[in-house]
Amino acid sequence: MSALIEIRDMCKIYNPGENEVRALDHVDVVIDEGEYVAIIGQSGSGKSTLMNMLGCLDVPTSGSYLLHGQNVGEMEDDRLSDIRNREIGFIFQGFNLIQNLTALENVELPLIYRGVARATRLELSRKALEKVGLENRMEHRPAQMSGGQQQRVAIARAIAQAPPVILADEPTGNLDSHSTQEVMDILEGLYRDGRTVIIITHDNEIAARARRVIKIKDGRIISDTIQEATYEKA
Repeated sequence: MSALIEIRDMCKIYNPGENEVRALDHVDVVIDEGEYVAIIGQSGSGKSTLMNMLGCLDVPTSGSYLLHGQNVGEMEDDRLSDIRNREIGFIFQGFNLIQNLTALENVELPLIYRGVARATRLELSRKALEKVGLENRMEHRPAQMSGGQQQRVAIARAIAQAPPVILADEPTGNLDSHSTQEVMDILEGLYRDGRTVIIITHDNEIAARARRVIKIKDGRIISDTIQEATYEKA
């Protein structure tokens, strides 16, 4: 495997000066292609800031972030936006679905922004919804679906154009135990299919299902461990 993500000596400082807050404090992380990683920490640990960096939603105060060998920290906003659209599939705790669109239309929307031709984006969207078991819910709107189904729509939206990185921020935070199991099974399936899956969580049980667990506290990485796999990768 080759390095997909390289973070070197990264700092993120808010309110520089006497009352500064070091949300990230000289962080070093390398994530290879095809890894299944959980980044775990409690509120205020820096995990959300690290997620924003990984997702190209923010840039560091100092240090570097290389994604596929490209220095993200040196990019202009338009280029960052393009990287987000093409390289990273986001899954959020709050689903972030548009209420007046069907499941199919929600999945299709980012593909419209990317300029994908209509026939192609419809095919990609349908296949993505089938992959998460929602082939019979494509014309349903979010209000007509359970929380677990809505999160599966969000996963379909994230994977429709096969981005190399799946970045999931507390993906089961609003779900019951049954829906949590369904969502985690889907994420594990994506990992087995060769995707790089990164989960941001505060939940030890969720983190325990990943292949690698990175613990962050007070803006620093305090441990980085490989866990014994409970499933085989294809």
